[in-house]
Amino acid sequence: MRVKPPPMQTLDLSAYGLLVTEVLRNAPAPVLYEHAIRFEPGTRISSTGALVAYSGSKTGRSPADKRVVRHPDSEADVWWGNVNRAMDNHTFAVNRERALDYLNTRERLYVVDGFAGWHPQHRLKIRVLCSRPYHALFMRTMLIRPTEAELQDFGTPDFTLFNAGQFPANRLTEGMTSKTSIALSFEEKQMVILGSEYAGEMKKGVFTLMNYLMPKQGLLSMHCSATADHTGKQSSILFGLSGTGKTTLSADPKRHLIGDDEHVWGDDGIFNIEGGCYAKTIDLSPETEPEIYQALHFGAVLENVVLNEDGLEVDFHDTSITQNTRGAYPIEFIHNARIPCTAGHPTDIIFLTCDAFGVLPPVSRLSTNQAMYHFISGYTAKVAGTEEGVTEPATTFSACFGAPFLVWHPAKYAELLAEKMRQHKVNVWLVNTGWTGGSYGVGHRIKLAYTRSIVDAIHAGVLAHAPTTVDPFFGFNAVTHVPHVPEDILVPGTAWKDTAAYKATASKLAASFIANFKQFEAGVSPEVCAAGPAALV
Repeated sequence: MRVKPPPMQTLDLSAYGLLVTEVLRNAPAPVLYEHAIRFEPGTRISSTGALVAYSGSKTGRSPADKRVVRHPDSEADVWWGNVNRAMDNHTFAVNRERALDYLNTRERLYVVDGFAGWHPQHRLKIRVLCSRPYHALFMRTMLIRPTEAELQDFGTPDFTLFNAGQFPANRLTEGMTSKTSIALSFEEKQMVILGSEYAGEMKKGVFTLMNYLMPKQGLLSMHCSATADHTGKQSSILFGLSGTGKTTLSADPKRHLIGDDEHVWGDDGIFNIEGGCYAKTIDLSPETEPEIYQALHFGAVLENVVLNEDGLEVDFHDTSITQNTRGAYPIEFIHNARIPCTAGHPTDIIFLTCDAFGVLPPVSRLSTNQAMYHFISGYTAKVAGTEEGVTEPATTFSACFGAPFLVWHPAKYAELLAEKMRQHKVNVWLVNTGWTGGSYGVGHRIKLAYTRSIVDAIHAGVLAHAPTTVDPFFGFNAVTHVPHVPEDILVPGTAWKDTAAYKATASKLAASFIANFKQFEAGVSPEVCAAGPAALV
């Protein structure tokens, strides 16, 4: 007996100059699975039911190929430089035409209409046009999925994304430096992707748009995860670069998950931008990250992972394709997710850093000026041996813990953060998830159980009145007692056996902070500049 397929929503794309006959709008996951298996060679289904897809030669973002159209209406707002490289409107139009020409050659196109932002007064209508079902399923997962009624009344989108990533940019086009181009125009309200099939480019393009529009309204867009207590009235936000534990620590069974990556802090609390989560899956296991592990079932997308051909089981330890293996899943796949993904104002802000030098305390309390300094700095460290040529820990600074996605100068976001901290009397903490007792190779990694105990104590309000000592190099207050955490690791100066080596390493790291912050000094107050380690070295 043949089962009649469900009616598919269609959409006339002639307004974009697209005349493709078969257009699938907001196709459900089973249809996108079927199309991915039929039309995308190499696509598989894992033993848990997740769609396993591959992004080709690009297995991560291409920040050097990102361009923003320089336009009189927005050019004074944009932080121009390495993060936001300028493109003229003509070049953007050429790239868009190239993308549309390619999409017009496809037998079928996929359209995903969804929302960015769970707050009904601040959400944006996003439209994605692509030719790979994998990309459609990814954005169906990462955007907030409209109800049937909302889809019927969707109307004109606020922002349209053309993904022709299978087709390269023309390197002879003025301003192109490679076959990859990630181009945004705030005035055209469009984004064009050429030469990269990595799905994360779409997600971060939407985030970049929000990073431009939200501060114009006095709202703080943030690259962070967020949780809330069981009432939803008190939230907590966690900032951190890749590898610091932002997603892992937000998957906390004792709290409600608001989101794992992108949020906005508004006048009545915080809200998630996305409808899904995008977790790194390297070394994923049910023992260390059970919530994320169980979420990777039917409806989820596994990206660039290696399968065991016998049982189609994923080998999460295999990095032969990339170390940046990823899993995308609807946020409701996390059992304790709070839907809608909104919560009250934060009581605590946590800056996560993986300090492979082992000189930052496991947990410190920051003043407002120190919080602005460390927010703008956005520090973590790469561990020796994880990348070719890295033989010892290497410092990494990313402004506001998300420099590649900023539009305004980092001081704009830091000022909004400080304003909201003061208004809502928020505690700010710097939590080191890296090394203690010595640098990588000498000391040891702080146990995840200890970090969880620190975060639990923050949320319980225990650390707000805990004893502290002033760090001699960075000036913040290191907490000296945390329940269930050995006190001998809480103060780096006593955790190290070699005092001279500790002082030399701490001094070197402090100097790195000072050197990095010089690029921001002209845009921030003298009080914030003085809140770093400059006066202590």
